[in-house]
Amino acid sequence: MLRKTNSPMSIAASFSTSYAEARAKFRAAAREAGGAISSFHNAAAAPVGAICESSGLHPAPADEALSTDAAWIGPRTATRLVYAQSGTHGVEGFCGSGIQIGWLQQRLHRELPPDTALLLTHAINPYGFAWQRRVTEDNVDLNRNFVDHAGGYPVNAGYEALKHAICPPEWTDAALGAADRILMGYAGEHGPMALQAAISSGQYSHAQGVFYGGRGETWSNQTLAELLRTHAGRVKRVAFLDLHTGLGPYGVGEIMNNHAAGEPAFARVNEWFGSEATSIEAGSSSSAPVSGDITLGVQRGLPQAEITAITLEYGTVPVKDVLDAVRADNWLHAHGDLRARQARDIKAQIRTAFYPEADDWKGMVFERSVDVLRRAVGGLTQS
Repeated sequence: MLRKTNSPMSIAASFSTSYAEARAKFRAAAREAGGAISSFHNAAAAPVGAICESSGLHPAPADEALSTDAAWIGPRTATRLVYAQSGTHGVEGFCGSGIQIGWLQQRLHRELPPDTALLLTHAINPYGFAWQRRVTEDNVDLNRNFVDHAGGYPVNAGYEALKHAICPPEWTDAALGAADRILMGYAGEHGPMALQAAISSGQYSHAQGVFYGGRGETWSNQTLAELLRTHAGRVKRVAFLDLHTGLGPYGVGEIMNNHAAGEPAFARVNEWFGSEATSIEAGSSSSAPVSGDITLGVQRGLPQAEITAITLEYGTVPVKDVLDAVRADNWLHAHGDLRARQARDIKAQIRTAFYPEADDWKGMVFERSVDVLRRAVGGLTQS
């Protein structure tokens, strides 16, 4: 019989209020668990400490670059690996970090069977985590950055048609009202999911826009490759869990199949998680189709391994509120003033959209993560 985890109140202590607090907690928990920790410092990302508190940002350490940390727990010779990652979309790292820290503090790594290790990557996009943004320091959506940059870029016709309404140069009631009428008109003609896809599937033409996939490999993209090569170059079977928030009902953890139908890995996800696994192709997922997702990076980084990948996506607020928060944050960093009162309101808006700071939500997401972790381990160790 599997033991119960602690109460939601005690689990809430595993979550953090800032990137700096989360990093310190993660490193302490990993050391306590006997993990081998390595750090990757992003010298290109400016520390947050110099930003005025009126912006609503919790400062990162001002005397060091923002960092991604990785902890390997288990035998170095393990051929099976559970790889869980937080902070692909920076601000969503508040949730993923709390889950990772909770796993370590609850000593769930002690349940791993022989020949199986756990690799936790904390804040793969540390800039976005620290600045409470989804994007990297170059405004790139990391989960759209793993396209073949030498082979041309996908064209998002919906974004091209709506770009001025998605990212208006002014953020006033009048400008937003006009923009929303255009967006709702598009949804009325093409359907709500078509609008979501136009905004969020990814675009590669407007560097200051939302869901920009970039025109080259970001620091986080390159760091992922180095991290995997350093830690996991010999593993044979990998369960990859990418931790996200922002889509779906409050506190519900959706298991998104990260593979295309017809791939062996697609079938494995369905075997491991049954009818709970959703698929964009089947229309059962709350996500629109995306280009260049991070599973491609894991596959490229571990070419010797069989990868079975999911996104564990937790619901927060209605999808329109989520997209509006992303648009507002984009406007703030492209056109606004981080020291203005409006900046504080926008930062509170995007933080709430991706991290409801309520103990019931934290308890729900953690308990779901434990269930998914254990089922992933079970699937990974099947003969």
